[in-house]
Amino acid sequence: MSYKIGVIGDKESVLPFKLFGFTVKYGNHLTEINQTFDEMVEQDYGVIYITESCAKQIAKKVEAIKGQLSPAVVMIPDHDGSRGIGLESVQENMKKAVGQNIL
Repeated sequence: MSYKIGVIGDKESVLPFKLFGFTVKYGNHLTEINQTFDEMVEQDYGVIYITESCAKQIAKKVEAIKGQLSPAVVMIPDHDGSRGIGLESVQENMKKAVGQNIL
C-alpha cells in the first residue's frame, strides 16, 4: 500500500515540495489549515508536513494525531525560520524512546 505525502503552509515555504510530487496546500488562516488538515487525515495520507506556524494554530489536532500510527505529522520551519517547535517535538520523542535527551 502506498501512502500520499501532503504539505501544509504558506506558499513561500511549501511551494518547493511540489517538485517532489507531494500534495501541497496553502494555508495561512485557521479555517483553511483546519479544513486541509482534516481532509488529509481522512484521505489516509501517510505523512503530513506542516509549517510550525500552521501547526501552532491547530496544536490540539496535531497533538491528537501523535498517538496514531498514521499519518505521521512532521513540523517544518517556514520561510521566516524555525521557531523551535519542531525541534522540541523531536527532542521530546527522543526522550520517550531513549529515556533521555541525547541531542
